[in-house]
Amino acid sequence: MALLDQIKGPNDIKNIPQEDYDRLAEEIRQFLVQKVSVTGGHLASNLGTVELTMALHLSLNFPNDKIVWDVGHQSYTHKILTGRKDGFDRLRQYGGISGFPKRSESENDIYDSGHSSTSISAALGLARARDLRGEKRTIVAVIGDGAMTGGLAYEALNDVSNLNSNLIIILNDNNMSISPNVGGLSSYLNEIRTSDGYIQLRDRIHDSLYDTVPTVVKGISRAKQSIKSLMVPGMFFEEMGITYLGPIDGHNVKNMAKAIEDAKRVKKAVLIHVITKKGKGYMPAERRPSRFHGTPPFVIKTGFPVNTDKRESYTDVFSSEILKLAEKKPSLVTITAAMEDGVGLHPFHSRYPDRFFDVGIAEQHAVTFAAGLAAGGMRPVFAVYSTFLQRAYDQIVEDVCLQNLPVVFAIDRAGIVGADGETHQGIFDLSYLSSVPGMTVMAPKNGQELRDMLQFALTLNSPSAIRYPRGLAFTGLEERRAPIKMGKAEMICDEKGILLLAVGSMVKTALSVREMLKEQGEDCSIANARFVQPFDTELLRKAADKYSLIVTMEENVHSGGFGEHVSAWYAEAGINVHLLQIAVQDTFVTHGSPKELARLTGIDAESIVQKILGKLEKTKA
Repeated sequence: MALLDQIKGPNDIKNIPQEDYDRLAEEIRQFLVQKVSVTGGHLASNLGTVELTMALHLSLNFPNDKIVWDVGHQSYTHKILTGRKDGFDRLRQYGGISGFPKRSESENDIYDSGHSSTSISAALGLARARDLRGEKRTIVAVIGDGAMTGGLAYEALNDVSNLNSNLIIILNDNNMSISPNVGGLSSYLNEIRTSDGYIQLRDRIHDSLYDTVPTVVKGISRAKQSIKSLMVPGMFFEEMGITYLGPIDGHNVKNMAKAIEDAKRVKKAVLIHVITKKGKGYMPAERRPSRFHGTPPFVIKTGFPVNTDKRESYTDVFSSEILKLAEKKPSLVTITAAMEDGVGLHPFHSRYPDRFFDVGIAEQHAVTFAAGLAAGGMRPVFAVYSTFLQRAYDQIVEDVCLQNLPVVFAIDRAGIVGADGETHQGIFDLSYLSSVPGMTVMAPKNGQELRDMLQFALTLNSPSAIRYPRGLAFTGLEERRAPIKMGKAEMICDEKGILLLAVGSMVKTALSVREMLKEQGEDCSIANARFVQPFDTELLRKAADKYSLIVTMEENVHSGGFGEHVSAWYAEAGINVHLLQIAVQDTFVTHGSPKELARLTGIDAESIVQKILGKLEKTKA
């Protein structure tokens, strides 16, 4: 019988004999590779944290004890060990289990996560709540070395130093090798410094001496810190008042579990520095961990994706166009927040290494850094995922727009992204960007228009944002290529009756809606909005007289979106029109395929046609 079949719920791993830990780890890896090869998902990070997660589950008791997973994309083994193995057949599919921790999915998931650098803050909040409520439980934050580049992690560490009760922080470092010398010394020091006898003796001696000769204690403390600075790794954390343990081999279950048990005895924050290998156990993922960070379905034997569509994605279009523009414009520089491959900047980095900046997982810094570059005479382009840019809203307002600096935001993964779920759906950007004065907000209807908008943005002496979706670039309507003019829409087809005023990706949907409406005998026009801010008020004024119904279409939430701006403009201008706003419901959108989620949120062609026909009936009544 497979060991994995014996684990049907939390804490079942404790029934597995110690001599079988390596075998269980191997079974988990084989299971993950098999399942993710079918559904897609985050593979490399999960393969790297198998033993670490096993050690946590051996040392903790669920659901009483709590783990906060930073980002959460490495929590697959945790899901398996808490009895959700059977759910992996529908991993990240609509109605199936999430690829991230989810409170609504299991009581063993204490905190929903999907963005980086939040775990220590959340874990500290849980620890404070535990202490205030007089509870007995262990709280653990698991954070990667990449997430430690985010400023929020250091804000949390600064506050953690004031904690006088236990909190365990595991730093999962998968980008460093283990030095045998340092590892041996660390093991020795950890054994001494976390033993009950040592801790009690240290505290008794300190308290006794301080009562009689405090100046001696201060002198000893200074000397002790000097010696530790020479000998003990992790003094950065020690100086902040956080006990440091490590580095520890994160693929040794026994040693990891021992370190966690040791850490549980310390009456303050403890950081365990763990070394792991991303992609461990599956050679294609070990060789190319970034390729298997978030992977589509793939062939296990080769690691190659199942679908090998060679057509350009919107990311590809941006990648090639920014290279062409850089040749003509020496002042053009690019910025990424640890997403060089994801946003398509690897070719730019290769060709222009001095004009490429990866600031780590630090979107706030990236935006203010871009503002500084712009103030210094450069033309920065910050390429970033839609939901990641949310983290830098204050910097967009204060550092870029308030100073009217010509920063270009190239916003990838806008609209409904799909399988990554609530934390990654880019359905708020039109709202938060268009709320800021001075920001030009654009959305292209196809790949060619993305190129044109990038060229246009770099002619402006003010902030601008271009948002485009994930996936293959739409190649239709390429014959429709009117010059980009500030705040002006583009008519695609002009008849009487209904006007579909569509934003970006919704232009493609509008073509389908128009065909369906014509089958119902309804005349229908399409306008490509192009600009969400400023938008084409001249077109709106003329449309009020010409069309019986104006339909705004956007892949964004209702609140603060394009449709609301249009409605507000008509109301302020005192113009009465029949207006229908098509947008994502004001809710968080779950995981699933983009097609399923479009139908779920009512922005697919069939749903839109039904809404339009219903509106027409009401207007005729």
